[in-house]
Amino acid sequence: MAEHVFVIAEAGVNHNGDLAMALRLCDAAKAAGADAVKFQTFRAEDLVLPGAPTAEYQARQTGQQDQFAMLQQLELSLPQHRAIKQHCDAIGIEFFSTPFSVAAVDMLVQLGVRRIKLSSGEITHRALVERAASARLPLLVSTGMATMDEIREALQWIGAARGDLREVTVLHCTSAYPAPDEALNLNAIRSMARDLQVAIGYSDHSLGIEAALAAVALGASVVEKHLTLDRTLPGPDHSASLEPAGFRDLVGGIRRVSAMLGDGVKAPSPQERDTARVARRSIVAATDIAAGAAVTAEMLACRRPATGIAPRELPAVVGRRARRAIAAGTVLQWDQLEGAAP
Repeated sequence: MAEHVFVIAEAGVNHNGDLAMALRLCDAAKAAGADAVKFQTFRAEDLVLPGAPTAEYQARQTGQQDQFAMLQQLELSLPQHRAIKQHCDAIGIEFFSTPFSVAAVDMLVQLGVRRIKLSSGEITHRALVERAASARLPLLVSTGMATMDEIREALQWIGAARGDLREVTVLHCTSAYPAPDEALNLNAIRSMARDLQVAIGYSDHSLGIEAALAAVALGASVVEKHLTLDRTLPGPDHSASLEPAGFRDLVGGIRRVSAMLGDGVKAPSPQERDTARVARRSIVAATDIAAGAAVTAEMLACRRPATGIAPRELPAVVGRRARRAIAAGTVLQWDQLEGAAP
């Protein structure tokens, strides 16, 4: 049986700075079957210089050119974090967040989160990577825009800070919003698993659910996808997010794909046993065979059902003598022939 895929509903900044909307996103994530809902923990002044430009997709979606001003509107205060955490505890879904500063790491640990995620943009931010690693919580490391050398360097920092890489999951990611199909490079999931020897997940910024399902088929143990209440809302990430109905489809699809993967051992499934009985063949008597007669190939045929000697044993049947008379159409059994079964 394939392992349970951990599904994260990335609320991110899709709350638009509104606590009520943030709580509704938690409810939607729970209703969709996600394992966790994730937010982002930052203060604009700790993250970006005033006047820094927005990304092209951010400007397109928000109409804002000033990243500092945009992020100020999307901050969540400590009391708001507490309210979201308490709400998630009450409805039965895990809450955690992506910290964008050392202080944010400490705040989240004090809130009692069960894991931490590092943003793709922070993979070269050594102080933040090390502080998050030293919390010794399960750690998700997103790798959009990163080279393999940068990923290995971050893993070295993490390993040194916490002593090992257990409970560290590296997320393949393409940092474009939305990410076009030709930029996804999902086969990197397999190569990263082979080369890094850690658990690999997928943070999906593409449209639809197909990429996430394919990622699970390729071995992703964690899937993260943006969730919004309405893709037409103003804000940088809404248009590249799934609405609640779509997220339910995503979770259902992931659970189905995960069940389909199995354990990788090629063997008949229990559901195939009855099919094998009626679809495979047995050796049967094509003519009447007299008691004591030597069996020849001309006396035999291979017909369904598979309730007797398998066709692969035909060479072992030819030349044996019948212990008793065998009527045409009889499915042959070893006890009808002289000699032991091979």
